[in-house]
Amino acid sequence: MVVVGVGQCSLDYICVVDGYPDEDTKNEVVEFTIQGGGPVATALAALGRLGVRTIFMGVVSDDPAGDEIKRGLAEEGVDTRGLKVKKGGTSQVAFIVVNRKTATRTIFWKRPTCGELTPRDIRTSLIKGKDFLLIDGLMVDASMEALRIARDHGVPIMLDGGRLRPGMMELARMCDYVVCSEEFAREAGGTPEMAIKRLRSRDTKAVTVTLGRRGSVTWYGGGFFRTPAFKVDAVDTTGAGDVFHGGYIYGLLRGWDMERTVRFASAFAALKCRRLGGRSGIPGLKEVVRFMEEMSTQPISFRS
Repeated sequence: MVVVGVGQCSLDYICVVDGYPDEDTKNEVVEFTIQGGGPVATALAALGRLGVRTIFMGVVSDDPAGDEIKRGLAEEGVDTRGLKVKKGGTSQVAFIVVNRKTATRTIFWKRPTCGELTPRDIRTSLIKGKDFLLIDGLMVDASMEALRIARDHGVPIMLDGGRLRPGMMELARMCDYVVCSEEFAREAGGTPEMAIKRLRSRDTKAVTVTLGRRGSVTWYGGGFFRTPAFKVDAVDTTGAGDVFHGGYIYGLLRGWDMERTVRFASAFAALKCRRLGGRSGIPGLKEVVRFMEEMSTQPISFRS
């Protein structure tokens, strides 16, 4: 199994504080870490923990952040043949503040200044014959080119919808699967059910809206079903959605029914939340299976 991803990669600077601070104040950090991030890049890292081969197409610059991003991907076993290094700018970075009382996070991020991935940067050879394509839609033209190639060669496609940006609705309606955040759904149509109706087309196989501690709602086979979140002692939700996407794709690759696929993705994402950062807490397959056998699905609880 080989999954190709086209989208963002980032270097995340993550700190934990005892409650989100007021503006124009000083606040001591409880814990600090630097990890690779980005929606597609982290989803591929998650798939790697499950034993799936992955290929990433994105962009960095020739700066220290870019070097760290590449190193982090290599450590996760992600094939970076499609990662373009564009000189003379800065790579994408994010500054993430985690509230220890709620395990929620606030993200401040900056796009790379070295230029976006372009349609010319998308290599047909890295998509043709693969088992799945994941896009996040930030670089719309490159995403559209990757989508076109995948459709021409019968490769299933998923859109990770974080924010509703220009061109995202068109991309969504051309994908086999759409997994989006509650924020994306709210911007696309209001309630998850309303957004799903707007997002799907005649070619859409399934749409899932993630709702954090309230689980998710999925449209599949002409109807809706809800999946509650798993109960964990959450430390940080950074990257939980990205890990969910990785688990979702894994279930599809294994040929599982949709309810089992979403339940697995939910457990996979919940376990990640037990550690700080988007990648350090990603579990392996055996741990997820054991957790699912031991736990019943319940709303997530948060450490006080």
